[in-house]
Amino acid sequence: MRSRRLACLILGSWLGAGLLMAWASAESSRSVDRLLAQPNPLAAVEIRNAGRAPVTELLRYQVAELNRSYAETWEWAQLCLGTFFFFFLLFGTTQGKASLALALLMFLVVAAQRLLLTPEIVSMGRALDFAASYSSPDRNQLQVLHYGYTLTELAKLALGLTLAGLLTWQRSGRSLDAGKQVNPVDKANHRHVDR
Repeated sequence: MRSRRLACLILGSWLGAGLLMAWASAESSRSVDRLLAQPNPLAAVEIRNAGRAPVTELLRYQVAELNRSYAETWEWAQLCLGTFFFFFLLFGTTQGKASLALALLMFLVVAAQRLLLTPEIVSMGRALDFAASYSSPDRNQLQVLHYGYTLTELAKLALGLTLAGLLTWQRSGRSLDAGKQVNPVDKANHRHVDR
């Protein structure tokens, strides 16, 4: 029973950290507009001197680089966590094939993000960071990649919630009263002797 609780803790931490990373990414993207809407008085002078458009572009670039770095670091951490979690379920619990398959699918989603989507998003994003054309086909392609990444995140979350349901409500492989059962010994030299 303790191993299932530990598996739930690991899975809950994974899902919670994923939601935290999504929230941090969205908030950091909005932070540029908030900063420029109400800048510090000294910063407002510098923004006015440098020009609002170049400062905005530079701040958006800095936020994009932070988000790229966070995404790559989080994906490597998820690959390690997913590997540990799968093998923990395999060797440390009595979970069935469904739980193992869901954990493996979560790991494969992260691997697809790390190997296929993120490198493409990072390279296209860096190429378009200071591009003058905001309506180029490359920007549309980058937007499609971001939607794809969001869909994989939602798929991973759905798999994780399904796995959490299995871990929480599925009965373990052994009977609940297994400790109360007694196996009779029926061997010639172990028979009860009345004296």
